[in-house]
Amino acid sequence: MALKMVIPKGKLYDKVSELLSDIGLTLVGDSRNYRPQLFGCDIEVKLLKSQNIPEMVALGQHDIGFAGMDWILEQEADVEVLEDLGFNPVKLVSCIPEEWDWNEVKQRKIIVASEYKKISAKYLDQLGVPYQLLRAYGATEVFPPEDADMVIDNTSTGSTIRANRLKIVDTVMESSTQFIANKSVLDDPEKRKQIDDLLLLMRGVLNGRKRVLLEMNCSEDSIDKVVDLLPAMRAPTVSRLYNADGFAIKAAIERKLIKDLLPKLITAGATDILETPIRKVL
Repeated sequence: MALKMVIPKGKLYDKVSELLSDIGLTLVGDSRNYRPQLFGCDIEVKLLKSQNIPEMVALGQHDIGFAGMDWILEQEADVEVLEDLGFNPVKLVSCIPEEWDWNEVKQRKIIVASEYKKISAKYLDQLGVPYQLLRAYGATEVFPPEDADMVIDNTSTGSTIRANRLKIVDTVMESSTQFIANKSVLDDPEKRKQIDDLLLLMRGVLNGRKRVLLEMNCSEDSIDKVVDLLPAMRAPTVSRLYNADGFAIKAAIERKLIKDLLPKLITAGATDILETPIRKVL
């Protein structure tokens, strides 16, 4: 029986599609087509709004899917989180009008608007502030000051918050896209094998995106200095150059380290440096 996968509509669709492509699966369709085809495997795909995915996977309507941790927690969805993909990182933040004093606001009962009623209620209970919570259906930032004293909403850059003359007073939680599965489907050996294989390839792609392959040459006099600089996954590969004095060195390096590492390698005696993207690290 085919695996049933659910993918979020909207801006996350392209990132999921790219990830599937990088593991060798071709998604044919777009975010307006609710039933795209996934070629290269026996998986049925359907698109839903992000908010609906955790609950549908928990109910067993779909075997696997992609959803933000915010909506998993908001719906208290009983799903298995298989991997934090890191896509669409956002913060859930509490905001009040920029000219208000937060310490003064906390002294009275406040009206709070949010799409996240369960997360908000838990946060406000812990805060110990008397409140009335309103369910918002999008455009939460327009509520203050006339219709609410505070909003709890997600943000990636804070630009929408600032544009509506609000200020952040607290971070409620951080969220990013998770690869999730229905718990009972993991008891099916055939489907579990399919899911484990997908997960292995996804992790390989995600690890590959974090690294580049560095190749370089160096003389015998500088080999120790160059190798000592290389934070390889285990140890760099070193081999003698053909018919020449010196060595060829190869290592998978974290992408974020490259900017500072290259000048040091050159100073240590590395030459002919090549930097190559890595598709997968398994």
